[in-house]
Amino acid sequence: MGDTKKTYYITTPIYYPSAKLHIGHTYCTSVADTIARFKRLAGYDVRFLTGSDEHGQKIQRAAAAEGITPLEYTTNIVNGFKALWEKMHISNDDFIRTTDERHEKVVQELFTKAYEKGDIYKAEYEGWYCTPDETFWTEQKLGPNHTCPDCGRPVERVKEESYFFKLGKYTDQWLKFIEENPDFIQPESRRNEMIQFVKQGLEDLAVSRTSFDWGIKVPFDPKHVVYVWFDALVNYISALSPFDGDGELYKKYWPADLHLVGKEIVRFHTIIWPMMLMSLELPLPKKVFGHGWMIVDGTKMSKSLGNVIDPIPLIDTYGADSLRYYLLSEITLGNDGNFTLPNFVTKINADLSNDLGNLLNRTIAMIEKYHGGVITKCDDMDDLDRDVSALAVQTVKDFEASMENMELNKAIKSVWAFIGRMNKYIDETMPWVLAKSEDANDKARLQSTMYHLAEALRIIAILVSPVIPVGAPKIWDQLGLVGFGEATLEDAKTWGALPTGTKVVKGEPIYPRFEIPEMVEATPAEAKEAVDTSNIPPLKENITYDDFEKLDLRVAKVVSCEKVPKSKKLLKFVLDIGIEERTVLSGISQYYEPEAMVGKKVIYLSNLAPKKMMGIESYGMILSASDWEEHLEVTNIESLPAGSVVK
Repeated sequence: MGDTKKTYYITTPIYYPSAKLHIGHTYCTSVADTIARFKRLAGYDVRFLTGSDEHGQKIQRAAAAEGITPLEYTTNIVNGFKALWEKMHISNDDFIRTTDERHEKVVQELFTKAYEKGDIYKAEYEGWYCTPDETFWTEQKLGPNHTCPDCGRPVERVKEESYFFKLGKYTDQWLKFIEENPDFIQPESRRNEMIQFVKQGLEDLAVSRTSFDWGIKVPFDPKHVVYVWFDALVNYISALSPFDGDGELYKKYWPADLHLVGKEIVRFHTIIWPMMLMSLELPLPKKVFGHGWMIVDGTKMSKSLGNVIDPIPLIDTYGADSLRYYLLSEITLGNDGNFTLPNFVTKINADLSNDLGNLLNRTIAMIEKYHGGVITKCDDMDDLDRDVSALAVQTVKDFEASMENMELNKAIKSVWAFIGRMNKYIDETMPWVLAKSEDANDKARLQSTMYHLAEALRIIAILVSPVIPVGAPKIWDQLGLVGFGEATLEDAKTWGALPTGTKVVKGEPIYPRFEIPEMVEATPAEAKEAVDTSNIPPLKENITYDDFEKLDLRVAKVVSCEKVPKSKKLLKFVLDIGIEERTVLSGISQYYEPEAMVGKKVIYLSNLAPKKMMGIESYGMILSASDWEEHLEVTNIESLPAGSVVK
C-alpha cells in the first residue's frame, strides 16, 4: 500500500554554521515543515531534508581563531541547529552535513563526471572575493569602496589556480527550460529577475580553491578543494545516496518537488544548480521558491544592527506552536515579514488562546456539564447546523487549495474563519438556555449542538496539525479520540465522522494568555513628528521590469553650475559622467545656489533624449525629491565615483 503513494521531496537550504540560527532560519524551516506535514496528511510519501553547509574559508579561519579543528567548530554549532529543530517540532526525515562521508562521495563523483565531459577546466583566477558570502565578483559589479554588492562587506583581491565550470554553455538550454516550465522559479517576480540576470551574460564559475584546504578534495587534483556551490548544492542529491546499492532513495524521490530557499540565494538555486544538473544530465527539481526576509521592527535583521532575534527564548516563553503560528499566519510566502514582540503576543493571545482555546474549553466544559462528558450523534439538523456543516466542508476545500498553492497564511485564515463561526454558533444556539429547558425538543437540540461543536473541533484539529503540531493532538485527546497520527485530510472531508458515545477528557487550556510586552517609548528627540499626508500625490501606474531596465541611472559629478539668463528656475549644469561631460538643465534654482552645487555628486538619468530649453540643449535629468510642502532635495551620493551605475 505504502509503495503506491505519490512521493514528495522537499528541502530547506543547508544552513551555514558560522553562528547560531536566528528567527529567519526558523521561519524557512517552519514553512518547509508545515508543507511536509500537510503533504503527509494528504497521503503523500514525504521526504523532508534540511542540513548544514560546513566548508569554506570563513569556517577555517573561525576555527583557527578558537584553536580547534574546523570539524569541531562546525559540530558544536550544528548540534545547536538540531536542538532548535527539535524544540520547533520540525519533522525532517534526514539531516545532511557536507562533512558527511556520503556527501563527499557524491560530490567527487559528480565533479569528476562534469570534468570528464569537458564542462570543468583548470585556469587561473584573479579578482575580487567576498569571504562571508563565498562569492567571486568582477570589478564592474562591486559596490562602493570595493565592497560586496550582496552583503556590503569589504572584498579581498585573490589570485589562485582554480577549476571553472562552463556556466554560459547552458544559457540557451536554461532559457528554453524556463520558458517551458514557467512555474519552476517562484514567486514570479524572482523568475523575472533571474531571466534578466542570465540574459545579461554569464561568466564561467570558479568551482575549486587552493588558498585553503577545508573542503572536499578534487579527486584527480587533491591540492584543490571543491568550491562552495558545487559542494553545497549537491547535498539535495547526496542525501539520497544515489551510488549506494541500487540507489533506491534517489530513484524514489529525485527530482525534488520543492527547494525552499531565501531570496538572497535564489540565483544559485535557479541558475547554477540547474546548469550543473544539465551538465550532469540529471533531472532538474520541479520548483524553487524564494521566500522573503525577516524584518524586525521595520528593519532587516543584521548582526551589525544588533537586531537578530534568537528563537529559543521565544520558544521557551511562548511555545513552539505560538512562534510557528505567528510566522506562518502573518507572512505571505514570498514577501518580507515584519516581527515585533507586542504584535506577536497580541496575535497569539487573540487567535490561539481566545479563538481556538476558548472554543475547545467551552465545548469540553459544556459536554461534561450537560451530558456527563459523552458525545451523542444526532441526525436532525436545523438551518444553523446545516450552515456550519456546509462551512466545514468548504473550509477543508479552501484549506487544501491554499496549501497546494503555497498560500499558507490564506489556508490558516480560512480555518480561523471557521473557528470564529463556531464561536458565534455557541452564542446563537445558547446551550445554557437549552440546558434549563424541560422540553424534549430542546434537549435533543442541546445534544445536536454539542455534537456539532465537537465534530467541528475534530476537523479543526486535523487541519491545524501541520501548523501547530503540539496543540492539535491535545485537541484530539480532549475530544476523547485515539490514533491522531493516523488521521488524514480525507478524514476531515466528511462531516459526521465523530462516533456517538465518545467521551471527552477535560484538560488544561492548551494555549494560555500572555501579558503584552510594553513598547519602549521614544524620547522627544526620537519621536517622529506627525505629518499631514493628505496632499501626497497618488502613486502612478505600475511599470514593467522591462520598462525599468531601460533607465540608465548613473552617478555624476557637478563640474560647473550657473543660472540660466532670463529663467527664474533653471540652473545649467556641466556633469562629469565618467566617460564624458554632459550639459543638463534643472529647475532647482530657488532651492540651490549654483556655487553650492559644484563638486557634488548626484544621480543622473543618462539616457533621457536631449531637449532644447531656453536655447540650450539639455541631455538627461538630475534626480531630485520634492515633498508636498515645496521642499526639494537633490539625491546626493558622495562616496561613489562618477559613472557608477545606479541599480
